[in-house]
Amino acid sequence: MGKTKELSQDLRVRIVDLHKAGMGYKKISKVLDVKVTTIGAIIRKFKEYNMTINRPRPGAPKKISPRGVAMMLRTVRNRPATTRQELANDLKAAGTTVCKETIGNTLRNNGFTSCSARKVPLLKGAHVEARLKYANDHLKDEPSYWEKVLWSDETKIELFGLNSTRHVWRKKNAAYDPKNTVPTVKHGGGSIMFWGCFSAKGTGLLHRITGKMDGAMYRTILRDNLLPSARDLKMGRGWVFQHDNDPKHTAKATKDWLKKNHIKVMEWPSQSPDLNPIENLWRELKVRVAKRQPTNLRDLERICKEEWAKIPPGVCAKLVVNYNKRLTAVLANKGFATKY
Repeated sequence: MGKTKELSQDLRVRIVDLHKAGMGYKKISKVLDVKVTTIGAIIRKFKEYNMTINRPRPGAPKKISPRGVAMMLRTVRNRPATTRQELANDLKAAGTTVCKETIGNTLRNNGFTSCSARKVPLLKGAHVEARLKYANDHLKDEPSYWEKVLWSDETKIELFGLNSTRHVWRKKNAAYDPKNTVPTVKHGGGSIMFWGCFSAKGTGLLHRITGKMDGAMYRTILRDNLLPSARDLKMGRGWVFQHDNDPKHTAKATKDWLKKNHIKVMEWPSQSPDLNPIENLWRELKVRVAKRQPTNLRDLERICKEEWAKIPPGVCAKLVVNYNKRLTAVLANKGFATKY
């Protein structure tokens, strides 16, 4: 089959012009006496040429220059609490005017998310150094060491504590259906302070603190609850007692009592609740108590003690076995507060 004659440039231009004018392939073929398949091939080449040579830029141009974005990112890295309005003001001073929504979108596109700042204990330089020393001193301790520790702490449990933020599934107009509401009273309906302890083997005794605790009351709590808990949990010889550096705990009379009863005390860095796994058990207890919905303080005390005793030993063991992860997190965060 012989090679077909190539169309002239003038004819190609006329085909494209008729196509732009809205004429269909068949009508162009009839007017110019050119095959429909040839018309289609020429128009396809025209479109491909336009897409590669004269392709429009997708989307609107960026309102913030790369230099402006770099300035924003540097600012939020150094000062995470900087507001969108403050960033907008900085850009305006540099000659770029944008709205707060654009600021937020740009930060999100660069991996930043607006979140509530976590509340953590105030850590001064001495606290940070003590936390780092504690983590370095114990980082290589075997799990068997932590199994010999009896952890302790105090906590406050409110009658309507966690219930006040409960989520429910409901229809649009059923917000005030009694099943979808949480009854509240002023000041949380009252609260109870507890002292408790636990080890890798399970929970110890939970004691209600009545009135304001002083050193003498604390020593009574230790006598009536710490020693029985150590026996019940079969801590054996060489177990270590952990408590924080509250003045009642570090008072001379308390130290003398602990020494008299041959109780070894772990050296503890101040302002370090994230290093005490009992904090996780307090959370577990509060969730369990909230599900049972106590209605008065007497019920609250009874339910707290019941639920504390029901916490499985496996939960306690897991907190202790993974303790080295807390130390690693402290070192990774250079002594500052961690997610624990």
